[in-house]
Amino acid sequence: MSLHRLRTVMGIELRQRVRSLGWYVLLGVFAVLLIGILVLSFASFALSGGGDGWFFSLVIMLVLLLVLLVSPTLSGSAVNGDRDAATLAPVQVTLVTTTEIVLGKFLAAWISGLAFLVVALPFLLIAMVAGSLNPAVVFVSLIILIVEVGIVAAIGVGFSAVFARPLFSVASTYLVVAALTIGTLIAFSLGGFALRSEQVTVSRDLDWSAVPAGCDPGLLSPSDECPTYDELPCVENTYTSEVPRFDRVWWVLAANPFVILADATPPTYVGGYPQDLFSQISYSVRSAQKSPEAQQGYDGCTPPAVPDNNTPEDQVEGTIPSWFVGLLVQLLVAAGLLAWGIARTRTPARRLPPGTRIA
Repeated sequence: MSLHRLRTVMGIELRQRVRSLGWYVLLGVFAVLLIGILVLSFASFALSGGGDGWFFSLVIMLVLLLVLLVSPTLSGSAVNGDRDAATLAPVQVTLVTTTEIVLGKFLAAWISGLAFLVVALPFLLIAMVAGSLNPAVVFVSLIILIVEVGIVAAIGVGFSAVFARPLFSVASTYLVVAALTIGTLIAFSLGGFALRSEQVTVSRDLDWSAVPAGCDPGLLSPSDECPTYDELPCVENTYTSEVPRFDRVWWVLAANPFVILADATPPTYVGGYPQDLFSQISYSVRSAQKSPEAQQGYDGCTPPAVPDNNTPEDQVEGTIPSWFVGLLVQLLVAAGLLAWGIARTRTPARRLPPGTRIA
């Protein structure tokens, strides 16, 4: 593989994108949305009270969302679009190899997706200057975001090399993105309710039926006729119910891009409670790892015990981070599609889909 040829393919692809008017329109719409988020964030959060963290995490999540929506259209027709325009075959007869063509288009699509992050940088700087953000949160979130942009670009370019029609490759990329984002949430919810288990609830309470007639249950006091609360017998009731088992399917969320971004970022807690969207999402996903108790009880016959004041930070202790597993799954999917696309684009080809244009 020649770095010079790879750089040439990438440069040609980038110049074609820069000359497109639609590219600038997308960046302009993205900037307008960020301005709206900036204004609403300043109006909704007090930056001196931790709103800076919420604002920063909201902007990062919005950037990731827009990239997931836009990247398939930028990368889903990278290879088959040139094939339809009859510009791919002249490149294939040069010294440029098939691997260099596909990887060059992938790198160009990756850089194009990072342009949205460049547009968002001024807004992120405002959030950083306005409050005391943890530098590790800023650094890790940006790294994960850059990697996610590359993964989506690789999926789109891979499908564009596999399928002959740009419509199918773009639609397939959107389906994969939807499966990773919305699909994982649906599978997690339905799987948790489908894999139920029994939970026994033991309830002990005072036997109010033992109160003699004429005694007010709310005003029991020592007397010859009316018993005191301590003299009333206790009745124990046992109930059996089914509870969802989200602890058995929590791993499904590991491949969700938003969960990866939130779980990989160092959590920010103040007084034991999340102070940004990353920490809140991470806490929710980590809490799903804990299995429900097989038996729980309520005792109304004894004085209430000291309430359990475990904070979300305490509840997260002992759980397992899963972002690196989900990121590995995404990388394997992206690398597999790129390898498949290189194999389908390589010439001479033994088999081609019907209607494929080769020159």
